[in-house]
Amino acid sequence: MAKSYIRFWGVRGSYTAPFKTHLEVGGNTPCVEINIDDHVLICDAGTGIIPFGNKLIYDDKHKELLILLSHFHWDHISGLPFFVPAFHSKYNISFFGPGDSKEVIKKYIDNQMKAPYFPVGTEEWLAKISYLDPKQKKLAYGPMEISYYSAHHPGITYGYKIKAKNKTIIYIPDNECLFLDKSIKEKLKGFTEEETTMFTEMNREEYQAEVNTIANTDILIHDAQYTPQDYEKKKGWGHSCYIDVVNMAIDAKVKNLFLFSHDPNNDDETVSNIHRECQNIITEKKSSLRCHIAKEVLEISLD
Repeated sequence: MAKSYIRFWGVRGSYTAPFKTHLEVGGNTPCVEINIDDHVLICDAGTGIIPFGNKLIYDDKHKELLILLSHFHWDHISGLPFFVPAFHSKYNISFFGPGDSKEVIKKYIDNQMKAPYFPVGTEEWLAKISYLDPKQKKLAYGPMEISYYSAHHPGITYGYKIKAKNKTIIYIPDNECLFLDKSIKEKLKGFTEEETTMFTEMNREEYQAEVNTIANTDILIHDAQYTPQDYEKKKGWGHSCYIDVVNMAIDAKVKNLFLFSHDPNNDDETVSNIHRECQNIITEKKSSLRCHIAKEVLEISLD
């Protein structure tokens, strides 16, 4: 029987970071392979999909591919012009992502490969390309059951919940958790007593809903791009401070948290320090959460 696993091909947020100081964690933008019993699911198509595509060609094994796009910001689709399987007729590639229709998703993907942005358009793709109906609530792909929900990020952005092998995997690469909480606390002094009560209850419900979404998840791959100092300058940009992420994962009784969407300005040492601080929070709270750094080519067995 084929092995089942998750493999990281790109773990950076925003833009690529091909620097000597970043090699341990990796410099490619988001792309995660989830392979369940030889069914290949690809989460996002940042530059990490380029080496993955080269490996697919070399292995010459998997011809059916499903690509889930969390959204259409460049760092999540910029690998597609260089995704070699798309230029081979033996591949069947399906896309799913946020949009009002299949035509809209196709348009978003087509546009980044049109002049003057790129010399070769998607009309040169030889693979059989299909765009799945974005309005369906759940997807079945081989042994995987896939659902999605909206994240706190500019534009329409999805987080994905994948169930397979008696495990739950959540992939949410861009998400500003506790966004409402921080917004309310900043403005609390200007509220009346009645408004304070209303917004406090709204905030509690919002946080509980976010916790419920990831509750008891076996593997949570979550945006942890900002340090507290970064977050102070970039509130509302759609990314999380790692402290908020680890505390939310503890509250939700997540089993394994993988810190993802690393800031391209953060070198290996900085990411390692972030991980160490997360471990300290876990220890202080006496939590059983296991926290990991998502690194390129890191493989997680699902068997």
